[in-house]
This record gives sequence, C-alpha cells and structure tokens, in this order.
Amino acid sequence: MSEFCNSIATLNTYHPNNLLDRWNKVIQIAAEQSWPISYEGPMWRYYNPVEIMFGAGSVSELPKLIGGRNYALVTYPSDPFQRLAQRVEEAAGPAAVVINDIAPNPDFQLLGQQCAQLAGIRHQIEVIVALGGGSVIDSAKVFAAADGSFDNVVTYLETGGGAANLGTIPIIAVPTTAGTGSEVTCWATVWDEQRARKYSLSRQNLYPEAAVIDPELMVNKPHELTLSTGLDTLSHALESIWNINANPISARHAVHAAGTILDTLPDLLNDLGNLSLRTQIADAALSAGLAFSNTKTAIAHNLSYPITLGWGIQHGIACSFTLPVILSSVDGIGGFRQAALHDVFGSNLSSASIELMTFLNRLGVSTRFADYGISDAQRMDIVDEAFAGERGRNFAGTKEAFLKTLDAQDGKKSKVA
Repeated sequence: MSEFCNSIATLNTYHPNNLLDRWNKVIQIAAEQSWPISYEGPMWRYYNPVEIMFGAGSVSELPKLIGGRNYALVTYPSDPFQRLAQRVEEAAGPAAVVINDIAPNPDFQLLGQQCAQLAGIRHQIEVIVALGGGSVIDSAKVFAAADGSFDNVVTYLETGGGAANLGTIPIIAVPTTAGTGSEVTCWATVWDEQRARKYSLSRQNLYPEAAVIDPELMVNKPHELTLSTGLDTLSHALESIWNINANPISARHAVHAAGTILDTLPDLLNDLGNLSLRTQIADAALSAGLAFSNTKTAIAHNLSYPITLGWGIQHGIACSFTLPVILSSVDGIGGFRQAALHDVFGSNLSSASIELMTFLNRLGVSTRFADYGISDAQRMDIVDEAFAGERGRNFAGTKEAFLKTLDAQDGKKSKVA
C-alpha cells in the first residue's frame, strides 16, 4: 500500500463521534505528510451532514440518539435481528411500530404494503431506526419519504414530480453489514421487479441524522454475504474515483477504502469471527460511503442493475466483476483521479487491472459476462443501456475505451452504438 494509504490507515484507530472531528483528523494527517490539499481545476465542494458513531459496542449509544422520541423500528424477520430488535426496545423503550419483514432489494409491491402499516400512525413517528443491511436502510428511507403513502414515492420516482408531498422523518441508521454505505448517503435503491426496473430515490433530506457503526454486529456474518458486501465497498470506492463528480476529499476516502479492502478482505473471509478485521472492513465501508455520498456511482453499477434483475446475481458481485476492465480503460484519465488510482494500485494501471482480475478470481468471482450466462448480444444491450443512463454519464472514462478493453479480455469485437 502507498505511503498515502499507510498514513490515512491510522484513521482505523481514530473513531470520532462526529464528522467534523474526522475531517479535522484528515487535514491534520495531510499536513503532516505534505499531501496536496488543493488541485488545479474548478472549484469543488464536499458535503455530508450525518453524525457518525463508530466502534465496538457503539450500538449501546442508540437510546441516547433516540432521545425519548416515538420511533419506528425497521429490520429483517430472521431470529438474530429479532433478538437485536428486542435489545433495542429494552434499552430505548418500546417502538411505536416494528416493520420486521424487510426483504433484499426493496420492491414496489412489498414497500407499498409496509408503507400502509405506517399510514395510520405516521404523525406519531418522530424518528425511524433502521437496524440491518442496505435493504433495511433503503426501505427506511422510502418510509420516511412516503409519509404513509407509497403512491407519493412512486409518482416521484416515475415522473420526478410531487416532491412537496414527500415526508421528512429523521432516520438513525445502524448497519449490520459493511458495504452498502447507505448510512451516510441521501438516496435509496428501489426495485420494481414486475416491470424489471430500478429506481434511485434521491433527496437531500434522506441523509440519516446519525449512523451507528458497531463492528460487533458484523462478526460471523456468512462468507457469501461478507464477500458480496466487501466487493460492494470496493466498487463504491473505485466508482467514486473514475467519476465526473469526484473531488479531492471524496478521492482520499476512496483511496483509503479501496486499499483496505484489497489488503484485508481475503484475510477476513478466512476468519469471519475476527473483530479487528471486521472493524477495518467497517471503516473501509464507511470511507467508501463518505466518498460516493458526494459522487454517486458510475458505470460498474449501471452495468450491474440489469444483471441483478435478469440473472439474479448478487449486487456486490454484479457491480464488481467489471472493475478490472474499467480500471484498464481509464488509464490516462489524468489529474487527481489518476493520482488516486495510482495511490491504490501503483503507476501501471494496465498491470494493476490484471492483478485486480486475479484478486477477484481468487475470491471465486469471474470477470467475464459469459460466465454469468450472458450472451454476446445481451452483453452489448447491457453496455449500451448502462452508458446511456445517469450512472453511466457519471463515468469519467469513455464507452469506446471500455469496449476496447472488454473485447481484449474476451477475445471479441464489439460495434460501438
């Protein structure tokens, strides 16, 4: 890992209770190492209002954050989450309502039913506590925006209109996996499986008011889940670098996140109960979240959505298996983005893309579309659609360079639309 990564890795042992302290620590380390704080280019800004509490045992601070308010508790139906929810209610008092049937990839049909549960008491709910992974936190954001009526959310997602009808209930996010980053972003991924569509519910007031990141809640999560969420973190980090919305602060968080995942994820997958490794991965996921909270994702994610919907590939796998091709295709991107990629991978990105491919292969992840049952024609349709979409337009590289690199890997020749 570069000197940059080694230095910023000291943040692994520094867990502030608020975001301002973290920024001050970043600036302090930067000054000590003489990192360039500015860069030649247009003015940039960074914004993230989420109060962050990080560290083993930090979930015990949840009652203080709830502060006696009437709260809705949102979580998964499985026994471990029911026990965890019971702990929360014993410490903070009973929830006004518990939504405990959250499913992976929040879908229109179920979300509509869940919002109806809240409709009768929506004026009593002062805060929503989201206890679980990305699907739980994203669902909580939908509930906050729906204010009892999922139809309002659907109208906003499908037309962009009706914003005045959306709600603003505060959210406290308690992630139990390390990967989604939803605890520090202002958007939620929403799926309409019946029509094979994916939407992003994005509003500034959907930033959680607080995020409680307790690595103890992540210990002994299954291998497959740890792999998928860890690779989601890696994808978030890299996607925030090769992004037209990137800025130097987001890039620093991304470099730290990517370097930590590359160094630590294989060890964690062989030692799922290791709290120290879980803490490092949780820190990386937080840093990646802070990075892409300002940039959104880019082409790897836009490629992934139809693959998850159409072929059932887990999101973390679907959004990471194209990373080596993308990395090679952005060689020469220039500026602080190129410098950030060099900090993660070294100066030869073409060689690094092969190393990244090997890294994924060793974790059991193929980097070829065909290995997921995707034909050449389907691959081209996915690529065309991805580059035409919003996340594709965030990409700082080009479709031509991506296809050239992809064809070189797969021994094919694609026609650019």
